[in-house]
Amino acid sequence: MNLIPLAFLSEGQVGTVVEIRAGRGLTERLLAMGIVPGAKIRVLKSSGPGPILVEIGQTRIALGRGVAMKVMVRGWNSWPI
Repeated sequence: MNLIPLAFLSEGQVGTVVEIRAGRGLTERLLAMGIVPGAKIRVLKSSGPGPILVEIGQTRIALGRGVAMKVMVRGWNSWPI
């Protein structure tokens, strides 16, 4: 299975969350935000050095690039899936 960090997806690309490679605290926080294995996640904004804006369902979340590097996704397609 080809996994890449969420931070590597370009704007408009979609991936399926496979795992979170972080400590317990960050993992629990991401799970509470809906970033769970099996969830489809779309990158809305990823330009520049700032945070990445993602969409999961009807929820939009800004993630720092370091956090986005810990969210491993599979595939990168265009929306919708």
